[in-house]
Amino acid sequence: MSMPRRAMKEMGFQACCLRCDAEDIAATSRCKKCISRHTAIRDELAKISYDDPFTQFAKELLVMAAEPHRYDHDEVHGEALLEQQRLAARLSAPVHQRTVDDVVSVFDNQKRQRKKNVLRDVANQNEWKNQPPTLEQREEILEVFGGEDHSDYGARTIPSKAIAKVDRSERIGEDVALTDRLEAAKNAQEAPIQSKDVVEKEIFEELQNQRKEWKNVLSEVDKLLDIE
Repeated sequence: MSMPRRAMKEMGFQACCLRCDAEDIAATSRCKKCISRHTAIRDELAKISYDDPFTQFAKELLVMAAEPHRYDHDEVHGEALLEQQRLAARLSAPVHQRTVDDVVSVFDNQKRQRKKNVLRDVANQNEWKNQPPTLEQREEILEVFGGEDHSDYGARTIPSKAIAKVDRSERIGEDVALTDRLEAAKNAQEAPIQSKDVVEKEIFEELQNQRKEWKNVLSEVDKLLDIE
């Protein structure tokens, strides 16, 4: 009995190798002759029409021999296909039966493996991320920053303390007029060409009036808050 050759297995004729009495040596003249003959048989079957009953039967046998585990329930050929699987099993290495200890070992190995974290392992290049600096290193760091006063760092603010008002008269800030002109120009695009300028002007003036009214409302609210 010989190990099925790759070419024979691809053609579905591995059953011939399993029943061969030649020595199990690849690339022998006998193997080459057998592969060549079965290649010709396969090609000949591919040329013949499926309408021929004998050809149909031959192709069905070829399919069964190629995948015996799918057709070993067949009433006529089932026993021969089971025997083919037994012959193949004798040549294959024994399959290790998994036990509960094997499953537990897999979980233990997964627990011991440290998953890579991009932020922790790649981005964080702090030399003291695994252990704090030594006493000498800490003293050197304190010497570098020793001339500055850090006593106020982290101190809470005092809510009742008066905060000096900042002069913002020279700050440009947002150009609200330009913003309104752009908004008016965008909304006037849907108007007819002849009246587009008039519509844009009206929208701009309306936006400016709305801003003035809003400022008056805020001013009145500020006065009410000051009174209280």
